[in-house]
Order: sequence, then structure tokens, then C-alpha cells
Amino acid sequence: MVIYFSGTGNSRYIAERIADKLQDELLNINDKIKENDTQPVKVNQQLIVVTPTYAWRIPRIVRDWMIETEFKDVRQVWFVMDCGGEIGNAAKYNRQLCDKKGFVYMGTAQILMPENYIALFGTPKPEQARQIVSRAEPVIDEIIKEIAAGHAFAVPRNNLYDRMMSGPVNGLFYPVFVKAKAFCVSEKCISCGKCVTVCPLNNITLKNGKPVWGGKCTHCMACISYCPAEAIEYGKHSLGKTRYSFEKLDR
Repeated sequence: MVIYFSGTGNSRYIAERIADKLQDELLNINDKIKENDTQPVKVNQQLIVVTPTYAWRIPRIVRDWMIETEFKDVRQVWFVMDCGGEIGNAAKYNRQLCDKKGFVYMGTAQILMPENYIALFGTPKPEQARQIVSRAEPVIDEIIKEIAAGHAFAVPRNNLYDRMMSGPVNGLFYPVFVKAKAFCVSEKCISCGKCVTVCPLNNITLKNGKPVWGGKCTHCMACISYCPAEAIEYGKHSLGKTRYSFEKLDR
């Protein structure tokens, strides 16, 4: 089984590619988290977890959902993490998660995909994003071959920088940066409710036709990236930046 969490489509695309090539079942974690569904999930021996990288680890909401959910008949687990830059020492924490769940850890692979974290970084124009995805394709193919052969992924880089970023920096990142209070909406809002629909934590409600954010944000950037009117901003950080989502590439 291939399970995935995705904010703006990168992880979903990778997961779909893997599931298609392996002729395996595909499960959207976003839906499970949104529905607060932690019912047991039956897996046929092999589990592939595809997620974006949040502060040099898998997203905490993914980790927490996996801890709370029983996975039946799981033996081997591979982690595939896409990122705009690097995954740091995420492998250490993925291994710990497997140990906690009683899984056989088969490694962590990194795939560079277009940056989507508009709250802090610049996002690529469509042509640049298409080039990044094109370079990622052979990496995805190699990952699929390794999983199909039952091989563990190569051990990723693990230097002092990686350990710092996935350790202390990750610990600071969530309380310091992962907040929804900077999100705001302009007069361009058409009250379509798309932001409410795509939020995996049900953190957005419409009040008088306009979105209002609560306190459970995970910074997946789905609301700002999928707004059809580009009416949502993240303070001044997102002003003038391209809204990235995989679907806009029209590949």
C-alpha cells in the first residue's frame, strides 16, 4: 500500500506514480486526518509512506496519525520525502517511528520537487517548476525499482547540519513559525469555500462568506495555493509570489 499526505500536489503525484508502477493500493492521508479517521488500515506486507518535508522531518500530523492508527499485516516500510531543498536527518525519526510501530524500517529517500512554502520562501514559475519535476522523474523511477526489488534505500547524508536541522531547529520551527494568524483575505475573495475544503485539519470556516483561520494550522499551504481568486495572503510574505500547485503545471 502507498499512503500519502500532500499540501499542494507534489507528494500526491509521486505517490500516484509509485502506486501505478507497483500496481498497489493508494490511500490519501489528508482525507483520513480531515475525517479524524484512525480506523485500522489493512496493508499487504509492504507500506510506502510519501510525504512532504516539514522542517527537515515528516509532518507532525502525519507522524501523529500513523502512531494513532493500527496498520494490519505490515512488515516493511519505506519513506519517500519530497522537499524544496533537503530532508536533513529525517531518517532517524522515521526509523524511530517504525520502531514504535513494530515495522521493519527500509529507509528514507529524498526527491527534490518545486518549493511550495510561500510563507517563507519564493515559489517557482511554472516553467521552472516543470524543469524541477522533469529532473525528479528518474529519481522516482529509481525509487520504484528499489521498492519493487525489496531493497532498502541507501542511507542518506547525516552530518552535524542535518542533525541540527531535524533536531533542535525542527523543535523550534513549530511553535515559532507554524501559526495561522498571518493568513488574511482580500476583497478578491469569491466566497467559494475552496480553502475550507482543502484544509486537512478543518481549521478554516467561512464567516459572512469569508475564511477565518483557527489555531490548528500545519502550514501545508493548501488554502493559499488553491484559492482560485488568489485572494489569500500570508501577511506580507506572500505578496507578489507565484501560487504553486502541481496541477497548474499542466504536464
